[in-house]
Amino acid sequence: MKKITYILIAILCTSFGFAQQTPASKQSQPIAITGATAHLGNGQVIENSLIIFKDGKLTTVSNASQTDLSGMEVIKADGKHVYPGFIVPSSTLGLTEIDAVKATVDESEIGEMNPHIRSIIAYNAESKVIESMRPNGVLMGQIAPQGGRISGTSSVVQFDAWNWEDATVKVNDGIYLNWPSSFTRGRWWLGEDPGLKSNDKYKEQVDDVTAFFNETKAYAAGEKTTTNLPYAATQGLFDGSKKLYINVDDEKGITDAIHFAKNNKVQHLVIVGGSESYKVADLLKQHNIPVILQRIHSLPSKEDDDYDLPYKLATLLVNKGVLVALNANGSMERMSSRNLPFYAGTTVAHGLDKEEALKLITSNTAKILGIDKDYGTLEEGKSATLFISEGDALDMRTNQLTHAFIDGRLISLETHQTELYHRYDNKYKAEKK
Repeated sequence: MKKITYILIAILCTSFGFAQQTPASKQSQPIAITGATAHLGNGQVIENSLIIFKDGKLTTVSNASQTDLSGMEVIKADGKHVYPGFIVPSSTLGLTEIDAVKATVDESEIGEMNPHIRSIIAYNAESKVIESMRPNGVLMGQIAPQGGRISGTSSVVQFDAWNWEDATVKVNDGIYLNWPSSFTRGRWWLGEDPGLKSNDKYKEQVDDVTAFFNETKAYAAGEKTTTNLPYAATQGLFDGSKKLYINVDDEKGITDAIHFAKNNKVQHLVIVGGSESYKVADLLKQHNIPVILQRIHSLPSKEDDDYDLPYKLATLLVNKGVLVALNANGSMERMSSRNLPFYAGTTVAHGLDKEEALKLITSNTAKILGIDKDYGTLEEGKSATLFISEGDALDMRTNQLTHAFIDGRLISLETHQTELYHRYDNKYKAEKK
Protein backbone atom coordinates (compact mmCIF):
# COMPACT_ATOMS: atom_id res chain seq x y z
CA MET A 1 0.00 0.00 0.00
CA LYS A 2 2.85 2.40 0.86
CA LYS A 3 4.47 1.69 -2.49
CA ILE A 4 1.25 2.61 -4.31
CA THR A 5 0.97 5.81 -2.25
CA TYR A 6 4.52 6.86 -3.16
CA ILE A 7 3.85 6.17 -6.83
CA LEU A 8 0.70 8.32 -6.73
CA ILE A 9 2.60 11.17 -5.08
CA ALA A 10 5.29 10.93 -7.73
CA ILE A 11 2.66 11.08 -10.47
CA LEU A 12 1.04 14.12 -8.85
CA CYS A 13 4.38 15.90 -8.58
CA THR A 14 5.16 15.15 -12.19
CA SER A 15 1.72 16.19 -13.41
CA PHE A 16 1.42 19.39 -11.43
CA GLY A 17 5.03 20.41 -10.82
CA PHE A 18 6.16 21.23 -14.34
CA ALA A 19 5.04 23.73 -16.94
CA GLN A 20 4.43 22.92 -20.59
CA GLN A 21 6.12 25.93 -22.18
CA THR A 22 9.74 25.78 -23.28
CA PRO A 23 11.71 28.88 -22.23
CA ALA A 24 12.08 31.36 -25.08
CA SER A 25 15.21 31.59 -27.22
CA LYS A 26 17.49 34.62 -27.13
CA GLN A 27 16.49 37.63 -29.19
CA SER A 28 17.81 37.06 -32.73
CA GLN A 29 16.99 40.38 -34.40
CA PRO A 30 16.08 43.94 -33.38
CA ILE A 31 12.40 44.45 -32.54
CA ALA A 32 10.47 47.71 -32.83
CA ILE A 33 7.12 48.41 -31.19
CA THR A 34 5.33 51.34 -32.79
CA GLY A 35 2.27 53.44 -32.01
CA ALA A 36 1.56 52.23 -28.48
CA THR A 37 1.02 54.36 -25.40
CA ALA A 38 4.17 53.68 -23.38
CA HIS A 39 3.96 53.78 -19.59
CA LEU A 40 7.62 54.07 -18.60
CA GLY A 41 7.20 53.12 -14.95
CA ASN A 42 8.82 56.33 -13.69
CA GLY A 43 5.70 58.48 -13.95
CA GLN A 44 6.18 59.40 -17.58
CA VAL A 45 3.86 58.46 -20.46
CA ILE A 46 4.57 58.63 -24.21
CA GLU A 47 1.28 58.64 -26.10
CA ASN A 48 2.59 57.64 -29.53
CA SER A 49 5.79 55.77 -28.83
CA LEU A 50 8.62 54.01 -30.60
CA ILE A 51 10.37 51.32 -28.60
CA ILE A 52 13.31 49.43 -30.10
CA PHE A 53 15.37 46.73 -28.42
CA LYS A 54 18.32 44.66 -29.55
CA ASP A 55 20.19 41.80 -27.83
CA GLY A 56 17.78 42.07 -24.91
CA LYS A 57 18.44 45.77 -24.23
CA LEU A 58 16.31 48.83 -24.94
CA THR A 59 18.02 51.07 -27.50
CA THR A 60 15.22 53.55 -28.24
CA VAL A 61 12.33 54.79 -26.09
CA SER A 62 10.91 57.91 -27.68
CA ASN A 63 8.06 59.53 -29.51
CA ALA A 64 7.28 57.82 -32.82
CA SER A 65 9.04 59.41 -35.76
CA GLN A 66 10.11 58.58 -39.28
CA THR A 67 12.86 56.16 -38.31
CA ASP A 68 14.44 53.56 -40.55
CA LEU A 69 13.09 50.24 -39.25
CA SER A 70 14.52 48.09 -42.01
CA GLY A 71 16.01 44.84 -40.77
CA MET A 72 13.78 44.89 -37.68
CA GLU A 73 10.74 42.90 -36.69
CA VAL A 74 8.03 45.55 -36.37
CA ILE A 75 5.07 45.13 -34.01
CA LYS A 76 2.35 47.66 -34.78
CA ALA A 77 0.66 48.42 -31.47
CA ASP A 78 -1.58 51.37 -32.29
CA GLY A 79 -4.23 51.79 -29.60
CA LYS A 80 -2.40 49.42 -27.24
CA HIS A 81 -0.25 50.00 -24.17
CA VAL A 82 3.32 49.04 -23.30
CA TYR A 83 4.51 48.53 -19.72
CA PRO A 84 7.69 47.37 -17.98
CA GLY A 85 7.32 43.85 -16.60
CA PHE A 86 5.64 43.79 -13.19
CA ILE A 87 7.69 42.55 -10.21
CA VAL A 88 6.24 40.70 -7.21
CA PRO A 89 8.43 40.92 -4.06
CA SER A 90 8.45 38.74 -0.94
CA SER A 91 6.91 35.76 -2.71
CA THR A 92 7.01 31.97 -2.31
CA LEU A 93 6.40 31.30 -6.01
CA GLY A 94 8.34 28.25 -7.11
CA LEU A 95 8.76 26.99 -3.53
CA THR A 96 5.33 25.36 -3.22
CA GLU A 97 3.25 23.82 -5.96
CA ILE A 98 0.34 22.06 -4.22
CA ASP A 99 -0.28 22.78 -0.54
CA ALA A 100 -1.94 19.40 -0.02
CA VAL A 101 1.03 17.48 -1.46
CA LYS A 102 3.85 17.70 1.07
CA ALA A 103 6.50 16.65 -1.44
CA THR A 104 5.91 19.88 -3.40
CA VAL A 105 6.19 22.21 -0.38
CA ASP A 106 9.68 23.59 0.29
CA GLU A 107 9.23 27.13 1.58
CA SER A 108 10.54 26.78 5.14
CA GLU A 109 13.25 24.97 7.08
CA ILE A 110 13.41 23.44 10.55
CA GLY A 111 14.87 25.74 13.19
CA GLU A 112 14.53 29.35 14.29
CA MET A 113 17.67 31.15 13.07
CA ASN A 114 18.33 30.18 9.44
CA PRO A 115 19.91 33.14 7.60
CA HIS A 116 22.10 30.69 5.65
CA ILE A 117 19.12 28.88 4.08
CA ARG A 118 18.93 30.03 0.43
CA SER A 119 15.46 30.00 -1.11
CA ILE A 120 16.90 30.01 -4.64
CA ILE A 121 18.19 26.43 -4.24
CA ALA A 122 14.62 25.15 -3.82
CA TYR A 123 13.15 27.34 -6.57
CA ASN A 124 11.26 25.37 -9.24
CA ALA A 125 11.58 27.40 -12.43
CA GLU A 126 9.14 25.09 -14.23
CA SER A 127 6.27 25.61 -11.81
CA LYS A 128 2.84 25.79 -13.40
CA VAL A 129 1.91 28.45 -10.86
CA ILE A 130 4.74 30.67 -12.09
CA GLU A 131 3.59 30.09 -15.65
CA SER A 132 0.18 31.51 -14.74
CA MET A 133 1.70 34.86 -13.66
CA ARG A 134 2.87 35.88 -17.11
CA PRO A 135 -0.49 36.50 -18.86
CA ASN A 136 -1.12 39.37 -16.41
CA GLY A 137 2.31 40.92 -16.94
CA VAL A 138 3.97 39.64 -13.76
CA LEU A 139 7.35 38.68 -15.21
CA MET A 140 9.74 38.83 -12.23
CA GLY A 141 9.74 38.16 -8.52
CA GLN A 142 11.71 38.02 -5.30
CA ILE A 143 11.60 34.48 -3.91
CA ALA A 144 11.60 34.62 -0.11
CA PRO A 145 11.70 31.80 2.46
CA GLN A 146 9.17 31.42 5.27
CA GLY A 147 9.10 30.10 8.84
CA GLY A 148 11.23 30.43 11.95
CA ARG A 149 12.44 33.72 13.40
CA ILE A 150 15.06 34.28 10.69
CA SER A 151 13.67 32.46 7.67
CA GLY A 152 16.64 32.61 5.31
CA THR A 153 17.99 34.40 2.26
CA SER A 154 15.94 35.57 -0.73
CA SER A 155 16.87 35.98 -4.41
CA VAL A 156 15.36 37.75 -7.42
CA VAL A 157 14.37 35.79 -10.53
CA GLN A 158 12.70 36.21 -13.91
CA PHE A 159 9.79 33.93 -14.78
CA ASP A 160 10.96 32.15 -17.94
CA ALA A 161 13.80 29.70 -17.36
CA TRP A 162 14.85 26.06 -17.39
CA ASN A 163 16.26 26.08 -13.87
CA TRP A 164 17.09 28.36 -10.96
CA GLU A 165 20.53 29.17 -12.34
CA ASP A 166 19.01 30.48 -15.57
CA ALA A 167 16.23 32.29 -13.70
CA THR A 168 18.44 34.21 -11.26
CA VAL A 169 18.62 37.97 -11.70
CA LYS A 170 20.12 38.79 -8.30
CA VAL A 171 21.24 36.03 -5.97
CA ASN A 172 21.12 36.28 -2.16
CA ASP A 173 19.79 39.84 -2.13
CA GLY A 174 18.46 39.87 1.42
CA ILE A 175 17.62 38.08 4.67
CA TYR A 176 14.06 37.68 5.96
CA LEU A 177 13.31 38.11 9.66
CA ASN A 178 9.91 37.62 11.32
CA TRP A 179 9.73 40.23 14.07
CA PRO A 180 7.99 39.12 17.28
CA SER A 181 4.45 40.40 17.60
CA SER A 182 3.82 42.72 20.52
CA PHE A 183 0.25 41.43 20.66
CA THR A 184 -1.29 37.98 20.45
CA ARG A 185 -4.81 36.64 20.19
CA GLY A 186 -6.36 34.29 22.72
CA ARG A 187 -6.68 30.64 21.74
CA TRP A 188 -10.44 30.36 21.36
CA TRP A 189 -10.25 26.56 21.03
CA LEU A 190 -8.96 26.46 24.62
CA GLY A 191 -11.73 28.75 25.84
CA GLU A 192 -9.55 31.89 25.90
CA ASP A 193 -10.81 35.32 24.85
CA PRO A 194 -10.00 35.56 21.11
CA GLY A 195 -9.35 39.32 21.40
CA LEU A 196 -5.94 40.99 21.25
CA LYS A 197 -3.74 40.96 24.32
CA SER A 198 -0.14 41.89 25.10
CA ASN A 199 2.46 39.28 24.21
CA ASP A 200 4.08 38.40 27.55
CA LYS A 201 7.07 36.86 25.74
CA TYR A 202 7.71 39.83 23.44
CA LYS A 203 10.81 41.13 25.24
CA GLU A 204 12.24 37.64 25.55
CA GLN A 205 11.73 37.00 21.82
CA VAL A 206 13.32 40.32 20.86
CA ASP A 207 16.25 39.56 23.18
CA ASP A 208 16.77 36.26 21.35
CA VAL A 209 17.11 38.11 18.03
CA THR A 210 19.42 40.69 19.61
CA ALA A 211 21.61 37.95 21.10
CA PHE A 212 21.91 36.25 17.71
CA PHE A 213 23.01 39.47 16.04
CA ASN A 214 25.54 40.12 18.82
CA GLU A 215 26.94 36.65 18.20
CA THR A 216 27.23 37.31 14.46
CA LYS A 217 29.20 40.50 15.10
CA ALA A 218 31.47 38.71 17.57
CA TYR A 219 32.02 36.00 14.98
CA ALA A 220 33.00 38.61 12.39
CA ALA A 221 35.50 40.22 14.75
CA GLY A 222 37.06 37.01 16.03
CA GLU A 223 39.45 34.43 14.63
CA LYS A 224 37.72 31.85 12.48
CA THR A 225 39.07 28.33 12.70
CA THR A 226 35.82 26.95 11.27
CA THR A 227 33.01 28.54 9.28
CA ASN A 228 29.71 29.09 11.07
CA LEU A 229 27.21 29.21 8.21
CA PRO A 230 24.39 31.12 9.99
CA TYR A 231 26.80 33.78 11.30
CA ALA A 232 28.67 34.05 8.02
CA ALA A 233 25.43 34.51 6.07
CA THR A 234 24.50 37.63 8.06
CA GLN A 235 27.70 39.57 7.35
CA GLY A 236 26.21 41.12 4.22
CA LEU A 237 23.74 43.02 6.41
CA PHE A 238 26.59 45.01 7.94
CA ASP A 239 28.61 45.71 4.80
CA GLY A 240 25.55 46.67 2.73
CA SER A 241 25.64 43.76 0.27
CA LYS A 242 22.36 42.36 1.66
CA LYS A 243 19.14 43.97 2.85
CA LEU A 244 17.24 43.02 5.97
CA TYR A 245 13.55 42.40 5.24
CA ILE A 246 11.53 42.40 8.46
CA ASN A 247 7.99 41.04 8.46
CA VAL A 248 6.16 43.22 10.98
CA ASP A 249 2.74 44.87 11.06
CA ASP A 250 2.05 46.68 14.34
CA GLU A 251 3.16 50.20 15.22
CA LYS A 252 5.31 49.22 18.20
CA GLY A 253 6.88 46.33 16.32
CA ILE A 254 7.82 48.55 13.36
CA THR A 255 9.32 51.18 15.66
CA ASP A 256 11.29 48.57 17.62
CA ALA A 257 12.48 46.91 14.40
CA ILE A 258 13.81 50.21 13.07
CA HIS A 259 15.71 50.94 16.28
CA PHE A 260 17.02 47.37 16.34
CA ALA A 261 18.38 47.70 12.78
CA LYS A 262 19.98 51.06 13.51
CA ASN A 263 21.55 49.87 16.77
CA ASN A 264 23.04 46.88 14.95
CA LYS A 265 24.29 49.04 12.07
CA VAL A 266 22.25 47.18 9.45
CA GLN A 267 22.86 49.15 6.26
CA HIS A 268 19.55 48.57 4.48
CA LEU A 269 16.19 47.81 6.12
CA VAL A 270 12.85 47.06 4.42
CA ILE A 271 9.55 46.68 6.27
CA VAL A 272 7.33 43.91 4.89
CA GLY A 273 3.61 43.84 5.74
CA GLY A 274 3.37 47.12 7.59
CA SER A 275 -0.38 47.28 8.12
CA GLU A 276 0.17 50.02 10.73
CA SER A 277 3.10 51.64 8.93
CA TYR A 278 1.04 54.77 8.25
CA LYS A 279 1.23 55.52 11.99
CA VAL A 280 5.03 55.80 11.81
CA ALA A 281 5.34 57.18 8.26
CA ASP A 282 7.46 60.13 9.42
CA LEU A 283 9.92 57.77 11.11
CA LEU A 284 10.13 55.62 7.98
CA LYS A 285 10.75 58.68 5.83
CA GLN A 286 13.34 60.05 8.27
CA HIS A 287 15.42 56.86 8.01
CA ASN A 288 14.69 56.28 4.31
CA ILE A 289 13.08 52.89 4.96
CA PRO A 290 10.81 51.47 2.23
CA VAL A 291 7.71 49.37 2.83
CA ILE A 292 6.45 46.33 0.93
CA LEU A 293 2.74 46.27 1.68
CA GLN A 294 0.85 43.03 2.06
CA ARG A 295 -2.05 42.10 -0.21
CA ILE A 296 -4.30 45.13 -0.04
CA HIS A 297 -7.48 43.23 -0.91
CA SER A 298 -7.86 42.44 2.79
CA LEU A 299 -10.12 43.26 5.69
CA PRO A 300 -8.96 45.80 8.28
CA SER A 301 -6.97 44.08 11.03
CA LYS A 302 -8.62 45.94 13.91
CA GLU A 303 -12.22 46.77 14.78
CA ASP A 304 -11.60 50.51 14.92
CA ASP A 305 -9.68 50.71 11.62
CA ASP A 306 -11.28 52.50 8.68
CA TYR A 307 -13.14 49.99 6.54
CA ASP A 308 -11.00 50.91 3.53
CA LEU A 309 -7.65 51.20 5.33
CA PRO A 310 -5.93 48.36 3.40
CA TYR A 311 -7.04 49.94 0.11
CA LYS A 312 -5.76 53.44 0.89
CA LEU A 313 -2.68 52.49 2.91
CA ALA A 314 -0.35 52.89 -0.07
CA THR A 315 -1.71 56.39 -0.70
CA LEU A 316 -1.16 57.40 2.94
CA LEU A 317 2.48 56.31 2.77
CA VAL A 318 3.23 57.72 -0.69
CA ASN A 319 1.81 61.09 0.36
CA LYS A 320 4.32 61.07 3.23
CA GLY A 321 7.21 60.40 0.84
CA VAL A 322 7.76 56.74 1.75
CA LEU A 323 8.98 54.38 -0.98
CA VAL A 324 6.23 51.74 -1.34
CA ALA A 325 5.86 48.45 -3.22
CA LEU A 326 3.04 45.90 -3.28
CA ASN A 327 3.11 42.14 -2.81
CA ALA A 328 0.47 39.45 -2.56
CA ASN A 329 1.00 38.15 0.99
CA GLY A 330 -1.97 36.52 2.59
CA SER A 331 -4.11 33.48 2.01
CA MET A 332 -3.19 31.73 -1.27
CA GLU A 333 -0.34 34.19 -1.82
CA ARG A 334 1.14 32.29 -4.73
CA MET A 335 -2.07 32.29 -6.75
CA SER A 336 -2.92 35.86 -5.72
CA SER A 337 0.34 37.13 -7.19
CA ARG A 338 -1.23 37.13 -10.64
CA ASN A 339 -3.56 39.87 -9.37
CA LEU A 340 -0.67 42.21 -8.55
CA PRO A 341 -1.62 44.78 -11.24
CA PHE A 342 -5.19 44.88 -9.98
CA TYR A 343 -4.00 45.60 -6.43
CA ALA A 344 -2.20 48.59 -7.90
CA GLY A 345 -5.43 49.51 -9.68
CA THR A 346 -7.25 49.49 -6.34
CA THR A 347 -4.85 52.14 -5.02
CA VAL A 348 -5.89 54.35 -7.94
CA ALA A 349 -9.50 54.12 -6.80
CA HIS A 350 -8.33 55.22 -3.35
CA GLY A 351 -6.26 58.28 -4.09
CA LEU A 352 -3.16 57.49 -6.14
CA ASP A 353 -2.43 58.79 -9.61
CA LYS A 354 -2.42 55.91 -12.12
CA GLU A 355 1.26 56.33 -13.05
CA GLU A 356 2.19 56.60 -9.38
CA ALA A 357 0.30 53.36 -8.74
CA LEU A 358 2.23 51.72 -11.57
CA LYS A 359 5.47 52.51 -9.73
CA LEU A 360 4.30 50.32 -6.83
CA ILE A 361 4.81 47.21 -8.98
CA THR A 362 7.63 48.37 -11.27
CA SER A 363 10.25 51.03 -10.49
CA ASN A 364 9.66 51.21 -6.72
CA THR A 365 9.97 47.44 -6.39
CA ALA A 366 13.09 47.41 -8.54
CA LYS A 367 14.68 50.08 -6.32
CA ILE A 368 13.85 48.18 -3.14
CA LEU A 369 15.27 44.93 -4.55
CA GLY A 370 18.36 46.68 -5.90
CA ILE A 371 17.77 45.78 -9.56
CA ASP A 372 16.70 49.22 -10.81
CA LYS A 373 19.85 49.61 -12.88
CA ASP A 374 18.44 47.07 -15.34
CA TYR A 375 14.73 46.60 -14.58
CA GLY A 376 11.59 48.44 -13.46
CA THR A 377 11.33 51.14 -16.13
CA LEU A 378 11.38 51.51 -19.90
CA GLU A 379 14.62 53.43 -20.44
CA GLU A 380 17.41 53.15 -22.95
CA GLY A 381 20.13 50.76 -21.82
CA LYS A 382 17.85 48.76 -19.53
CA SER A 383 16.57 45.23 -20.02
CA ALA A 384 13.81 44.75 -22.58
CA THR A 385 11.53 43.14 -20.00
CA LEU A 386 8.12 44.47 -20.98
CA PHE A 387 4.71 43.58 -22.37
CA ILE A 388 2.00 44.90 -24.67
CA SER A 389 -1.59 45.02 -23.41
CA GLU A 390 -4.79 45.67 -25.31
CA GLY A 391 -5.76 48.22 -22.66
CA ASP A 392 -5.08 49.51 -19.15
CA ALA A 393 -2.97 46.86 -17.42
CA LEU A 394 -4.20 47.91 -13.96
CA ASP A 395 -7.80 47.10 -14.91
CA MET A 396 -8.77 43.42 -14.98
CA ARG A 397 -11.30 44.13 -17.72
CA THR A 398 -8.73 45.44 -20.18
CA ASN A 399 -5.42 43.83 -19.16
CA GLN A 400 -5.17 41.45 -22.10
CA LEU A 401 -1.60 40.77 -23.17
CA THR A 402 -0.68 40.25 -26.81
CA HIS A 403 3.12 40.06 -26.38
CA ALA A 404 5.54 39.75 -23.45
CA PHE A 405 9.32 39.88 -23.45
CA ILE A 406 11.90 39.00 -20.80
CA ASP A 407 15.37 40.30 -21.60
CA GLY A 408 14.21 40.71 -25.19
CA ARG A 409 12.99 37.11 -25.50
CA LEU A 410 9.41 36.69 -26.71
CA ILE A 411 7.84 34.42 -24.08
CA SER A 412 4.77 32.21 -24.23
CA LEU A 413 1.54 33.46 -22.66
CA GLU A 414 -0.08 30.04 -22.72
CA THR A 415 -0.78 28.35 -19.39
CA HIS A 416 -2.65 25.37 -18.03
CA GLN A 417 -5.63 27.70 -17.53
CA THR A 418 -5.60 29.03 -21.09
CA GLU A 419 -5.35 25.47 -22.43
CA LEU A 420 -8.44 24.49 -20.44
CA TYR A 421 -10.21 27.65 -21.57
CA HIS A 422 -9.61 26.86 -25.25
CA ARG A 423 -10.55 23.22 -24.73
CA TYR A 424 -13.93 23.89 -23.17
CA ASP A 425 -14.62 26.95 -25.30
CA ASN A 426 -14.27 24.74 -28.36
CA LYS A 427 -16.47 22.12 -26.70
CA TYR A 428 -19.33 24.55 -26.11
CA LYS A 429 -18.98 26.03 -29.59
CA ALA A 430 -19.22 22.53 -31.04
CA GLU A 431 -22.30 21.75 -28.93
CA LYS A 432 -24.03 24.92 -30.13
CA LYS A 433 -23.54 23.84 -33.70
